[in-house]
Amino acid sequence: MSTATTAREVAPGYRASRTLPLRVETLRQWRRRRTLVMGGVLAALPFIMIIAFAVGGGPDGGRGGNNRITLIDTATASGANFAATCLFVSAGFLLVVPVALFCGDTVASEASWSSLRYLLASPVPRARLLWSKLVVALGFSLAAMVLLPVVALAAGTAAYGWGPLKLPAGGALAAGDTVPRLALAVAFIFVSQLVTAGLAFWLSTRTDAPLGAVGGAVGLTIVGNVLDAVTALGSWREFLPAHWQFAWADALQPQLEWGGMIKGTVVSVSYALVLFALAFRGFSRKDIVS
Repeated sequence: MSTATTAREVAPGYRASRTLPLRVETLRQWRRRRTLVMGGVLAALPFIMIIAFAVGGGPDGGRGGNNRITLIDTATASGANFAATCLFVSAGFLLVVPVALFCGDTVASEASWSSLRYLLASPVPRARLLWSKLVVALGFSLAAMVLLPVVALAAGTAAYGWGPLKLPAGGALAAGDTVPRLALAVAFIFVSQLVTAGLAFWLSTRTDAPLGAVGGAVGLTIVGNVLDAVTALGSWREFLPAHWQFAWADALQPQLEWGGMIKGTVVSVSYALVLFALAFRGFSRKDIVS
């Protein structure tokens, strides 16, 4: 009698696709303290900025002799401007943290708790386990990115009113177009962070230390930002995901510009697919002892 036949007799009705359902993994991750803390930090940021602007007398209160006008200088013009400003100040680093946290902690934490081998012995196929964890981690990462501008738009509208999105260089985006454009900006920010997600997820399958996976992904993302600042690299910087991280600002122009976002999407998705493939390939051959 073959092994497959024996397995079917011992476990009638077993289906690999029904192991570790997404709803179960979602509830497990939702109940984690770090999920609630991260959500609280992102939801609190807009209110902290409103207080800072109130105490400082406006976003341009400390500009001094610098005559350069940025998105921050128009933060209090409307709720849409405030939401765009919150994205501007957080996209470079703050929004990197939840992506690295959710994607880097997901597998490594199971190994650190010595529960990973028991999940696989349930039996949950390795590919199924990684797929469930990756989908849930990306879902929470997207939720974190949506939470910030939604709270900022609501709080900013209450504090500064609803109106067109005034642009630093002049002109404005009609009030009716601001929500779809902000949604497009958030979508691009999420896609641009897929590289960080891929790094964190790959490192999570290589180590039993969640902090190492999260910190490694954040550190490598910072290295990419530093390299992008080296102008001597010239056109080589266009192959760095960090080079396109603020291309979402093109979505907030009166005339929508797609060039930068398309290039950034191609670069980010390409890196991410390679990293996700490495994670699945390496984990399928890894000797699980934790």
